[in-house]
Amino acid sequence: MYKFPKDLYVDVRIEETFETRISFKKRDLQEQKVRSNKGAFVRIFDGNRWYYSSLTDIDGVQDAIDTLAQMAAPNPKIMEHPVVKAFEVNQDTVLQYENNSVADIPVEKKQALLEGYLDLVKYPEIVHHTSYYVDRKTKKSIYSSKGTAVTFDTQTCGIRLNLELVYKENKDTGVASKAAVYFDELKGLEDYFKEEIEKSVTFVREAKPVEPGIYTVLLSPLATGVFTHESFGHKSESDFMVGDETMKAEWALGKTIGQDLLTIIDDGTVVGNGYVPYDDEGTKGRKTYIIKNGKLTGRLHSAATSAALEEPLTGNARAVNFEFEPIVRMTTTYIEKGNRPLKDIIGEIEKGIYVDTINHGSGMSTFTIAPARAYKIENGKITSPVRVSVITGNVFETLAEVDAVSEEFELLSFVGGGCGKMEQFPLPVGFGGPYTRVKKINVQ
Repeated sequence: MYKFPKDLYVDVRIEETFETRISFKKRDLQEQKVRSNKGAFVRIFDGNRWYYSSLTDIDGVQDAIDTLAQMAAPNPKIMEHPVVKAFEVNQDTVLQYENNSVADIPVEKKQALLEGYLDLVKYPEIVHHTSYYVDRKTKKSIYSSKGTAVTFDTQTCGIRLNLELVYKENKDTGVASKAAVYFDELKGLEDYFKEEIEKSVTFVREAKPVEPGIYTVLLSPLATGVFTHESFGHKSESDFMVGDETMKAEWALGKTIGQDLLTIIDDGTVVGNGYVPYDDEGTKGRKTYIIKNGKLTGRLHSAATSAALEEPLTGNARAVNFEFEPIVRMTTTYIEKGNRPLKDIIGEIEKGIYVDTINHGSGMSTFTIAPARAYKIENGKITSPVRVSVITGNVFETLAEVDAVSEEFELLSFVGGGCGKMEQFPLPVGFGGPYTRVKKINVQ
């Protein structure tokens, strides 16, 4: 398709993106945006350095290749370079959403669906609310001078309601959201949104401040996912370890950091926000065990980090769009489900905290997670709502305290957000898992 210069490594990533964003403040329409975009990212490697170009004129890709090639130094041994040798060569077409595309749904139908759910926001405690419908369909093609030629598409859509609540002296925020792959999956969710809204209303009316201390904490699938992503997933991104001997020693493969029941996976083949049939270097998406049965077993890689650490590719080189180079990023990261019923896990907790939803989280060696809705667990039952500012701890110490994971399991996607790393935000990712019990953790 393109004429690649001799004695240089070249790859080209072409993206075609369709996006919709509809937003309301209360019942007033604020935004109705439908946008299509095309662009390409071209890079050349001569064994010493990379040369990049990002462009919106697809017809100019060959000119960009030729211009970058003039800057690079031809290297007859480029194909023997460890990074170039690490690149997979794949030839494939995986188009799943051509016949059921969000791009084919009239924007009026999308707006009408969102407006229908606004009828559920009718409680006096909700003093303000904003709402969003978003969708995105992307088609990518990746070509390389090694012979890669892959084309694939991804698609997501979702609805999100942001609530501001006041009851007497209590103020709070709440979120009700649902992500999907197909537009029709967002229909008929009145009961779900009504239940989520009512939980937020009850919480602002009844929640009392937590008594700070060390508790047994039960994490919902959503909270499990955020905890896994923020506190552990980023540590598994191997670009943090290249050139950092301290980090590599802390992350020594084979190290035991939890009980046998703890397994953490990153899987680009899971359909949803983190779906990556091929990453942005043309590496096939796959299932990577980061922790298996309590032992560190893997890291997430791009071709560069794979070569630097002499470990297999994992399909985790991702860019937020065609304006950026691929860096090591998660796809769908989760704790694997267990074999114990949730009711039995709760029944063993005499005094604890159940974290239902999350405002935000962050961390590397230590982590901090700010719960949105949390509840007391007393004598084996989830009881009254409780306000928790943060739960925090050392990542490895906390993972060692995980002593139960449920057979109930759910994978989720962000709506209207994503993962941030460096200047690349928001990248769509998936997360989730079972209900996870942490025996001891600091709650404030």
